[in-house]
Amino acid sequence: MKLWDCFSTALRALLGNKLRSALTMLGILIGVAAVISVLSLGSAQAAIVEESFATLGSNLIYVTPPELGMSGVGAQTTLTLKDAQAIAQNAPSVKDVAPMAQTYAQVVAGGESLSNTIIAGVAPQAEWVDNYAVAQGSFITDFDYGARSRVAVLGSEVAKTLFGEMDPTGQSLRIGGRQFQVSGVLESRGMGFGLEDMRVYIPLSTFYATLATSQVGSRGNSVNMISVQVESSDELESAEQEITDILRQQHGIRPGEDDDFRVLNVASVADQVTQVLGILQLVLAGIAGISLLVGGIGIMNIMLVSVTERIREIGLRKAVGAKRRDILIQFLIEAATLGLFGGALGVGLGWIIVKIMSVIATNLGFSFAATLSGDAIALAVGVAIFIGLVSGLYPAIRAARLDPIESLRHE
Repeated sequence: MKLWDCFSTALRALLGNKLRSALTMLGILIGVAAVISVLSLGSAQAAIVEESFATLGSNLIYVTPPELGMSGVGAQTTLTLKDAQAIAQNAPSVKDVAPMAQTYAQVVAGGESLSNTIIAGVAPQAEWVDNYAVAQGSFITDFDYGARSRVAVLGSEVAKTLFGEMDPTGQSLRIGGRQFQVSGVLESRGMGFGLEDMRVYIPLSTFYATLATSQVGSRGNSVNMISVQVESSDELESAEQEITDILRQQHGIRPGEDDDFRVLNVASVADQVTQVLGILQLVLAGIAGISLLVGGIGIMNIMLVSVTERIREIGLRKAVGAKRRDILIQFLIEAATLGLFGGALGVGLGWIIVKIMSVIATNLGFSFAATLSGDAIALAVGVAIFIGLVSGLYPAIRAARLDPIESLRHE
């Protein structure tokens, strides 16, 4: 019996029981749709994270207080401006240093206002150390820093909220009740590090003079974070050690005592986040794959029913010359066809789910590109067909072993 004849016969048998075939495929369809959507959304999230870390640079180190992450906002800081200067002067592997101090304040422009906005005091070096891209106007200059100018650079979301589509550069706004002038607007960092889009940046010298006079401690002006640009990514480890040694000496930390700061290598953080996302994606795909197992059980069940219903047909075929192999192939193809169509429909449903999620995320301000890789499609459909074949193997063997005489006598 030719393969095409087997396939057409299998198709006719399945179409003869449309509702039963559709319900049998449902488990495979849902499983494939779940796997496709999980893999696609996971890939989109991984791409966003990779892009976000790429904007930071591969040769960047953050120094923060021990209880803080890279956001730099939180409890009492243990770092000072003198620490940043010591790193810049004494660490051979370090190219440049950009300290940052932060607070919260209300920002008002015209009839619009933002409460509890993050105000970041930065040095001019932050533009290239933290890799800020200026979309309009200019970043904080050496003159602004030296003159303690009341200028402000806005994150993209702050600019959009306060000024809409209007060009903010040159416009006035009030930060914590004090008058400032907008000198520039930064390009968006996207959803990965969207916190930076919600900041307002002013000269660090102005920050100490106007908004944070209380942050002057016994060891000098405090900072929330120190960004360190290393000469090359190959020197990250040596730079980390140099920074640690310098700060331990600056803070008078004795051997055996814990550090009162944290040194974060952006490249290693990126690797850790990518690994965590990969593991999470595999776990979610595994959970979604349970539906495929349920679908496989459904196919086995329906194929066993089909064998029972068609005993006389099997006996008749054997009586006219059909071999065991022909009967085996016939039922295997029926099971594989169920898996194939269920998998194909599941891919379509999975793609629809991904598109819907993309639209919802875009409306919420977290846009991402909805993609569906060929590898994911091939994997999902291949697994669906494989499950169909495995699930149909026992019913097919059972059908092939039926005695033709006993089968013809079956009522």
